[in-house]
Amino acid sequence: MITALAGGVGAARFLQGLVRNVPPDKLTIIVNTGDDIEFHGLHVSPDLDIVMYTLAGIVDEEKGWGIKDDTFDCLKMLTTYGHEAWFNLGDKDLATSIERTRLLREGLSLSEVTSFLCKSLSLEQRILPMTDNKFETYVSTDGGRMHFEEYLVRRGAKDQVHGVEFEGVESAVPAEGVVDSIMQSDGIIVCPSNPIVSIGTILSLKGIRDALSRTNATIVGISPIVKGATIKGPADKLMRGLGLDVSAYGVALLYKDFLDGFVIDTVDEEQRERIEKLGLRVCATNTIMKNLDDKVRLAKTVLDMLGKELH
Repeated sequence: MITALAGGVGAARFLQGLVRNVPPDKLTIIVNTGDDIEFHGLHVSPDLDIVMYTLAGIVDEEKGWGIKDDTFDCLKMLTTYGHEAWFNLGDKDLATSIERTRLLREGLSLSEVTSFLCKSLSLEQRILPMTDNKFETYVSTDGGRMHFEEYLVRRGAKDQVHGVEFEGVESAVPAEGVVDSIMQSDGIIVCPSNPIVSIGTILSLKGIRDALSRTNATIVGISPIVKGATIKGPADKLMRGLGLDVSAYGVALLYKDFLDGFVIDTVDEEQRERIEKLGLRVCATNTIMKNLDDKVRLAKTVLDMLGKELH
């Protein structure tokens, strides 16, 4: 059994390669829900959606988000009624959020709703939200305190970040099956996701870091930072704003208490020795996923580090 901790586009792209190497019944994907936000009265789960859409083969690859060939007529009409439209939800995308919100209002948990949506999209992998509780990520910036999605989408991640807060972290608990999956896995993969607001949110939940430290599974992470920057997303800006080392080493440092191995890009080979001194095995390879072959190859590299022959 393989468990992957995931959030955002980088994770979704990596998972495209992973699912071609690991049978559906051998894979559990735990997804960040700190980006969840209410928009137009709807419960939107950006990271759950990008993972589902990507694995279902319906994601808009060019944009990197949303559903391919989607239209935006509903959003255009909402602007006619005076609503803001900075959160760009297409008509098909809105359908997902409408159905999610309807089921949540009927009393289903986010986990149950996610399971239903996955089955509807013919996904066989087990995809779990990190928590069923309300949990939202906020950032403190030069422009004020705001929800992470507002910082990322509305303001284009242009503001200087001074702090990150997880609202609900004191009361939120891991969703059913999350800790069990970690404890029962043979291998765990920390996807190339934002270490602060994608993986960091999952790690902030009660019992998660402890489970990762206690599990007998081999744990391998993939650096989302390549040559001091991200391929996509604001992880580098967030790390810099929090005074962290913006490098593959800086990411490894955040995970050192539970990682066994770490995958870095070949351009960061000079950081190998520093990371190995943290007690981690290091593999340097091409981590930039430009096409499906890159994704499959990277997934095989990680599975090799885990010692798994599941493909």
